[in-house]
Amino acid sequence: MLKIKNAYKAFGEKVVLNDVSLDIPKGEIAILVGHSGVGKSTLLRVLNNLETLDLGSVYLNNKQLDLSEINHNHIIGMVFQQFNLFGHMTVQENISFPLEKTTNNTKAGADKIALDLLTKYGLEDKAKLYPSSLSGGQKQRLAIARTIALKPKVICMDEPTSALDPYLTNFVAQSIQDLAKEGYSVLVASHDVALIERLDEATIHLMDNGKIIESGKSKEVIKDPKAYPYLTKFISGE
Repeated sequence: MLKIKNAYKAFGEKVVLNDVSLDIPKGEIAILVGHSGVGKSTLLRVLNNLETLDLGSVYLNNKQLDLSEINHNHIIGMVFQQFNLFGHMTVQENISFPLEKTTNNTKAGADKIALDLLTKYGLEDKAKLYPSSLSGGQKQRLAIARTIALKPKVICMDEPTSALDPYLTNFVAQSIQDLAKEGYSVLVASHDVALIERLDEATIHLMDNGKIIESGKSKEVIKDPKAYPYLTKFISGE
């Protein structure tokens, strides 16, 4: 289980995370929702050592994590909103190169892992192409494959459907559910109501002014909207 305790982060006088605490069990999905600037992406960036906490702590299976080591131990992985693929490398190299450089895999071993993952995500015929030739959905799949190649325990996804059509939103939702079934703890930052509705087993956490103000299972919020007034208001677009 991933535990975030009393996370606090400010940029100058602007408080972005204000005493945020959150538990994400193994094999479960948590979705951070809220309007732009409420702290969703900042929390993901903190977990991936792209920003540092001012106060607070993070635990995995009751062991405190040193977030400054995340880039070395790969316990937490990130799928970025803009994918952050290496444009000068082939699709296969986007997976194999990080494996070679950050793990003990040989080139042959990294290539095999990359090809296995490309097959899993239906991209094996794109292995020798470059990311610029891929569609948005294919880039998303490649970004997920590159992240799980490093075998994290937790996967963070920042606005994974922001540039995708409804059909691909369904595909991403299924991919997220599959990751949870495989035992990953998945933390998603999103404002996409369609994605929230499709991830009906996920727990939704509504953020405002750097705080989590209401939480509930997606299917329960949809079934009993009066019990979750703030989430219902957000989902309905009011």
